[in-house]
Amino acid sequence: MAKKKTRYVCQECGHEAPRWMGQCTGCGQWNTLVEEAQRSKVKARVAPRPTANDGQDRRPMALQDVPMTGEVRLHTGVGEFDRVMGNGIMQGSLNLIAGDPGIGKSTLMTELGRHLPQSSILYVTGEESLKQVKHRAQRLGVDSDTFFVFAETNVEAIVSSAQRMKPDLVVIDSIQTLYRPDIESAPGSVTQVRESAASLLSVTKDLNFPTFLVGHVTKKGTIAGPRVLEHMVDTVLYFEGDQHHAYRILRAVKNRFGAANEIGVFQMLESGLKEVSNPSEIFLSERSYGASGSTVVCSLEGSRPVLVEIQALVTSTSYGTPQRTATGFDYGRLQMLLAVLEKREGLGLSTHDVFVNVAGGMRLDEPAVDLGVIVAVASSFRDIPADTGTVLIGEVGLNGEVRTIGQLAPRLREAEKLGFERAIVPQRNLDQAPNLSSLEVKGVRRLADVLDLTL
Repeated sequence: MAKKKTRYVCQECGHEAPRWMGQCTGCGQWNTLVEEAQRSKVKARVAPRPTANDGQDRRPMALQDVPMTGEVRLHTGVGEFDRVMGNGIMQGSLNLIAGDPGIGKSTLMTELGRHLPQSSILYVTGEESLKQVKHRAQRLGVDSDTFFVFAETNVEAIVSSAQRMKPDLVVIDSIQTLYRPDIESAPGSVTQVRESAASLLSVTKDLNFPTFLVGHVTKKGTIAGPRVLEHMVDTVLYFEGDQHHAYRILRAVKNRFGAANEIGVFQMLESGLKEVSNPSEIFLSERSYGASGSTVVCSLEGSRPVLVEIQALVTSTSYGTPQRTATGFDYGRLQMLLAVLEKREGLGLSTHDVFVNVAGGMRLDEPAVDLGVIVAVASSFRDIPADTGTVLIGEVGLNGEVRTIGQLAPRLREAEKLGFERAIVPQRNLDQAPNLSSLEVKGVRRLADVLDLTL
């Protein structure tokens, strides 16, 4: 009996190696190579996808000869979801949605049956029983004759059912549970996830219906399986939030049919997810006035300006090394901003613990919130409340200068709409400021000017 050949595949990048090694030579990650059985025969696992000239010789086509049809999108009526998808769900799109366990991915996908009552939906569950799915659907108010549930993990059976049924939308919950019987590796392995997604991509494009793949995430927060999975799909969505908070954020990190980094805000209730049309007002609703260490910043998430409260607490350290904790903000950038405060403004933070929190469970990655973080820390350090009617917008450089930011006009309009009286912005951005009747726009060049105006 011939000995079965094996190979080692990286779970992060899909790079193959003839033997196991601690570090992948493709992506440089450690302990990511897993053993898989190697097929003895080489053949195409996925049939070539038909094109518009099916039945004719497959050949290159001039760009001007490619037939174009109008965009057809499914509109759910949920403004937050439709905006993240690019003004609706594009027909023939393969979409990947991932998030922490229990964050609400299955809830969001099941609710599509309530928002699209006239569309036939095939919901494939690989982790739950049919009774579990029905129980959740009843709790969410999904009662549609066109919502079909299929408990299956065999990709060939799923593709066959989709070809026979021809639904308007397909949900796969989840891609890590599927397997192809012609591949020897276990479900969830690099090869199974890649080839299962390829089969679903083929049938999605052939029959021109949108498909949602629910994905697991690793302890680091990345999507489990090969990174090529994110390249294969048209849209990559992350469902973010803290299970101890009621708010959830749907973020598009890749979208071939709309703007990337667009966000939708939802509130998790017993009856399901409720869209939040004005997240700025929600995030500032519990803001405390007259307390030190609190500021308001305006971050641009995709095309939407969002006002969020930054909270900081600075206390004397009880240990030799001061603690630095950031929730919802990049830890490395916090360290840099603290160093700027100590070097350029003389604040002795090296003997103090610093805690920074973005209220409401938001995560901010934009440099334009630097100014708010620095002022919140300085306010807590000096124990002086910052001006509560001021919104801070600007990036801070290592020399203590306030650098320009983009899209100033929509940020200022959002601040005026919520009743703020003053906005502090970079001096070089003043020429981009619109003429607003109830909002004073003040330009600054140096960090010292900001601290004098706000504290």
